[in-house]
Amino acid sequence: MAKRDYYEILGVDRGASEADIKKSYRRVAMKYHPDRNSDDHDAEDKFKEASEAYEVLSNAEKRAAYDRFGHEGLGNGAGGQGGAGGFSDIFGDVFGDIFGGGGRSRGGPARGSDLRYNLELDLEEAVRGVTTTIRVPSLVSCEVCDGSGARKGTQPSTCGTCGGVGQVRMSQGFFSVQQTCPKCRGRGVLITDPCGSCHGQGRREEVKNLSVKVPPGVDNGDRIRLAGEGEAGTTGGPPGDLYVQIMVREHDIFQRDGRNLYCEVPISFVDAALGGELEVPTLSGKVKLKVPPETQTGRLFRLRGKGVPSVRGGGLGDLLCRVVVETPVNLSARQKELLAEFHTDLGGQKNSPRQTSWFEGVKKFFDGFTM
Repeated sequence: MAKRDYYEILGVDRGASEADIKKSYRRVAMKYHPDRNSDDHDAEDKFKEASEAYEVLSNAEKRAAYDRFGHEGLGNGAGGQGGAGGFSDIFGDVFGDIFGGGGRSRGGPARGSDLRYNLELDLEEAVRGVTTTIRVPSLVSCEVCDGSGARKGTQPSTCGTCGGVGQVRMSQGFFSVQQTCPKCRGRGVLITDPCGSCHGQGRREEVKNLSVKVPPGVDNGDRIRLAGEGEAGTTGGPPGDLYVQIMVREHDIFQRDGRNLYCEVPISFVDAALGGELEVPTLSGKVKLKVPPETQTGRLFRLRGKGVPSVRGGGLGDLLCRVVVETPVNLSARQKELLAEFHTDLGGQKNSPRQTSWFEGVKKFFDGFTM
């Protein structure tokens, strides 16, 4: 039976790039994989057919021979399970990047893990910036063995089980699965004479004191990266990084929204009615706030430049003060008498515009009901 054209099997044209051929083979192989089609023998045949086509077209020499002479130019040893390492090598090459690197994974030096440290700050510290010292427990490179894990004067030996790769390949039929080497546990080397200080680990625990410069204007969730201050790498690999996560404590007076600060300022109803001047706190000291006559509760006053600087640069935000008219309590008999006289003196004058409009709205609402 004549063999089908390899380009037709993979669904690519003859000018397809190596990346396109690999992508098409992955799609076809996934579709007809025996594990997905356990009861379909035709699918298994198509999977083998696609694997054979990819084995040829992914090899520059074989592809050139096939393009020139067709199947006859491949000879008996190419284009089948016996050529170029068989289907197991093809499977590992194409699907290795999905399952952790396939045959390209190697043992040896590995980068250390990144660490995170939660740094709590007061609002004042976050706004103005601060330099502080933190204590971070971490794994650091062993100074005695220089991170090798072997006793000083000796060297680790290459693992004979994996040949220094750090992984072993287990094949079944034309499938190949890679696993961490059980002998060296993925390091690729064996330590027969371990360092007495780190017991062969190449790293030891240590609490580091680090100085952190927090720029002005940081907010909740901001991170400061300290390069190389994470855990030490293994087998001489580079260290990871330390990320300082900012957490700003709640403030008794101010609330923050981006570059702006908000606060509530209680005022007496006399100051609200007649106007006055109040002292308002800011993060840079007290300032005067002029309240005009007939100020209603909830009104916002903006104090420009009394907010927070942007950590990315730019001007200061603003402080927005919301006045709240406070009802007097613990009144004396005379004060109550004066208030009663004041209420009587108001008479029918429209001194409460919001109250008047509200009652008019209520009246219209009920007038709308029909019996």
